[in-house]
Amino acid sequence: MAMVKLHVCPLTFLRNDQHACWRVRDALDKQRIPYDLVKAPLLPRSRRTRVIELTGQSRLPIVERPDGTGWHADSREMATTIRNGGVFDDI
Repeated sequence: MAMVKLHVCPLTFLRNDQHACWRVRDALDKQRIPYDLVKAPLLPRSRRTRVIELTGQSRLPIVERPDGTGWHADSREMATTIRNGGVFDDI
């Protein structure tokens, strides 16, 4: 399985279901999908250049696939999709 990158805010110590970045990270962990954690700047959001390149916006979290494409949606939707195995079938 190829490695994906998870772009998150630098507040990785927040580990609860109210935190969007943790929600997606937890789903990846529970599915045992390996990933590299990439911390994006908290503020200003304009410094999140890689996130903006991938998705055209600056909101987090972002999953960067091995082919260099980015995926962002509501974090609850992302977590559900990851748990259902619908995003990484070709990895």
